[in-house]
Amino acid sequence: MIKEGEKLPDATLFEYVEDDRAGCTIGPNSFDVREQTAGKRVAIFGLPGAFTPTCSAKHVPGYVEHAEQLRAAGIDEIWCVSVNDAFVMGAWGRDQHTSGKVRMMADGSAAFTRALGLEQDLSARGMGVRSLRYAMVVDDGVVKTLNVEAAGKFEVSDAASILATLS
Repeated sequence: MIKEGEKLPDATLFEYVEDDRAGCTIGPNSFDVREQTAGKRVAIFGLPGAFTPTCSAKHVPGYVEHAEQLRAAGIDEIWCVSVNDAFVMGAWGRDQHTSGKVRMMADGSAAFTRALGLEQDLSARGMGVRSLRYAMVVDDGVVKTLNVEAAGKFEVSDAASILATLS
């Protein structure tokens, strides 16, 4: 498992881009994790899956609600990472009203999640390999804070907990 003080792994995440902008096309676009975090302070939270109960009712809404407070505390971007494809993450982002607040980053094959050492096998529940529930603050590609939830818990990876680490 990645530790505080370590650099993020070399990996690619995908984001469904809704609007035509410089360097991006409408639809899934790939982003190099190290390039995207270079020179930035990023709050990244990972969760088991899009449209799942705790993720949809608590985890994502908390980051949407606290987005401005996190930015005021020095966070440049907020990422939600899940082992889903970019189309699903885009639809979930629209459903959760994340636009301009939380980037919905897809890790469809779990490559980033595995490189972090934060995967879990939920095959017995029909979900395959998924992410553990976690949150981290990354400064210029280096993990400064890492909060990983115990199985079945939602106590340390929420937006309020990350906000508390920034004060």
